[in-house]
Amino acid sequence: MAGNTEPLTPRARLAVTAGRAAAAFSRAAGRGSGSVIGGKVALRLDPDLLARLAQHLDVVLVSATNGKTTTTRLISEALRAGGEVVSNALGANMPAGITSALAGGSSARFGVIEVDEKYLAGVARDVTPKAIALLNLSRDQLDRAAETRMLAEHWREGLAGQKAVIIANADDPLVVWAASDSANVVWVAAGQEWKDDAWSCPACGGVMQRPGDDWFCGECGFRRPTPSWALSGDHVLDPHGSAWPIRLQLPGRANKANAATSTAVAATFGIAPQVALERMYAVAAVAGRYDVVSYQGRDVRLLLAKNPAGWLETFSLIDPPPAPVILSVNARGADGTDTSWLWDVDYSRLAGHPICVIGDRKLDLAVRLEVAGVNFQVCQSADEAVRMCPPGRIEAIANYTAFQDLRRVVGN
Repeated sequence: MAGNTEPLTPRARLAVTAGRAAAAFSRAAGRGSGSVIGGKVALRLDPDLLARLAQHLDVVLVSATNGKTTTTRLISEALRAGGEVVSNALGANMPAGITSALAGGSSARFGVIEVDEKYLAGVARDVTPKAIALLNLSRDQLDRAAETRMLAEHWREGLAGQKAVIIANADDPLVVWAASDSANVVWVAAGQEWKDDAWSCPACGGVMQRPGDDWFCGECGFRRPTPSWALSGDHVLDPHGSAWPIRLQLPGRANKANAATSTAVAATFGIAPQVALERMYAVAAVAGRYDVVSYQGRDVRLLLAKNPAGWLETFSLIDPPPAPVILSVNARGADGTDTSWLWDVDYSRLAGHPICVIGDRKLDLAVRLEVAGVNFQVCQSADEAVRMCPPGRIEAIANYTAFQDLRRVVGN
């Protein structure tokens, strides 16, 4: 457990107070939760505030392209078996949002922090984590994040001197390469459905060989490490070979993989797999994701898919045809303004579903669906789309800001 440390300095206390005031003003003005602006104000007054707020915590950092918000929530639930947890549960995952979250956790033992991929190394330097969970790396926000190998290299350089336990996905070559210089790594076989960003070796550029669930580079010998933990169907296998059943309210294989990683993280803090997994069952939705809401007399399930890997996983969750589907895509700053990733998604998997298309970039998506040979209707609003959908529970799939727009419309 992190030791007790000195109380906050007067400057740090002033920064926390000013940040809370800025956040409250933002909420009162209807501009959102205020966590980001509150954190920015606080850090402007005390640039070292994030480190000061984390000094009494056992910190876990969670980073990935997909699944970090959900995994952060699952780890938080598991660790509450050992003490109070403070977390950026709503996903504000850059330094300002993280600072705001930690400012509310003065009595907590654990800090479970989701971190944007680009900021992982810097946040890790500030908060001295005890554990870092690395789930996956895939293409996302191409205009902002560049290509995945650059992110992996940034992780590798930033984590090389870390004393934290790194809990990393053995099935993602980019994650393995990023973590393989670290001193203490726990490998988890969490799987990798989307492989199109990992066909070349991150170490030498050679072509990756993928026999079955294994992978290796035939040119330099870089290969999949032997995992200590593994997802096996509906069970987590621990390092002793014991199989622990996964029972989640959250749907899909990807969330079982998130639970497997979360179980391995909890174990590093002495939380037994059975206890950790039992606590994870309490998580029914994460920041609105997977919620089923009633709107205009219809049941609408809200699903978030931000990039090709996310859309692939989400397609496996939806009810079979003829379940109606609403697709919504925006390209605002938080989404990334480059929508070329739409062409990497196999929308032919939606054949047989009645589809309505909405969002700022509905015409981009319409062209993609036309080429995929999938029938669809373009609608001007969520209201119109819901009215146009035939009977059955509606599956609403949206990228980041489109998902927030949809939540506001349906009152979630």
